[in-house]
Amino acid sequence: MQDFTDTFAALRTRLDEAAGYLRIDEQRSRQPQLEAEMSRPDLWDDPDQARQVQTELSAVNDDIALFDKLSSTIEDAETLQEMAREEADESLVEEIENAVASMGEDLDALELRALFTGEFDERDAVCLVKSGEGGTDAQDWTEMLLSMYERWAKKRGLDYELVSANDGTEAGISQAEFLIKGRHAYGLLQGEHGVHRLVRISPFNNEGKRQTAFAAMQVTPFFEAMTEEVEIDEKDLRIDTYRSSGAGGQHVNVTDSAVRITHIPTGTVTSCQNERSQHQNKDRAMQMMAAKLLELERQKRDAEIAAISGANSNVGFGSQIRSYVLQPYQMVKDLRTEHETGNVDSVLGGNLDPFMESYLRWNRAEGEKSS
Repeated sequence: MQDFTDTFAALRTRLDEAAGYLRIDEQRSRQPQLEAEMSRPDLWDDPDQARQVQTELSAVNDDIALFDKLSSTIEDAETLQEMAREEADESLVEEIENAVASMGEDLDALELRALFTGEFDERDAVCLVKSGEGGTDAQDWTEMLLSMYERWAKKRGLDYELVSANDGTEAGISQAEFLIKGRHAYGLLQGEHGVHRLVRISPFNNEGKRQTAFAAMQVTPFFEAMTEEVEIDEKDLRIDTYRSSGAGGQHVNVTDSAVRITHIPTGTVTSCQNERSQHQNKDRAMQMMAAKLLELERQKRDAEIAAISGANSNVGFGSQIRSYVLQPYQMVKDLRTEHETGNVDSVLGGNLDPFMESYLRWNRAEGEKSS
């Protein structure tokens, strides 16, 4: 029968490496400390601190559980191989092969976590999509991107929250802000920051001509406890209330309590219109403002940290990070990593993980070159 000894040895080597970069021993020591913190009756007197402890404990439990599952699976598979040899039972080979395939996928997931080395990679993400060159097609493309990221978030089990959306002049949307919340949300989405180009036969062109449209995606780390990260002087703010847009509540619930906040010194604007009250809308808009102002401060004081988000130039020809071609052929290609696929529908349906993973590996390689 087939001998899996070398395969098991290779899997154990990968698992040992994972124990190192995930600091499993350190996390095992940290786990009871965090559990003791969570059991403190006064922990939630400070909600921000409580959430930090809760988030860290969840991450530690997740890493340890996956590592232990892999270790146990390898041992079970090795035992299964011994049984198969002793009993000359070829019927167990398929079960061992399935276990090996499953372990490979789980190790891939563990190794991906090693790529999250940035200061804010564990954070939630504030995202903004906005239309660029291409007129109505660009606004339609912007709405398609918004839907793509919502589907991606749901596939990964992350929380998606639409904060505000402005309808396009004829179709689609001109821009929308949203939050993606969950472990490594920012780390995964950071590579999506940039200009996205769509090529297709335009549904808005009576002559059926091919049209190129552009939309930009901006990604910034999100901080729930904004006052701990950046101070905002109320005197520098202009706060306007308005009725939310969207015919029949297409994107958000129509309400009279929408809030738009402008930071006068920088011209930074945020808005929120999907919460139940004006107070809640203001709080959320202020959190978004804090994230954007923190990004501006980071860019000013440290060019290296500024590179985590970069900056979009013109949202048009020559500035794209990725192209989505629907006509005359079908292909999605990232121009930085060279990763590509012909399954455009899958990508627009939220299958973005291969592009995100290739970006993380490319980004690490680029960092190693520069150092």
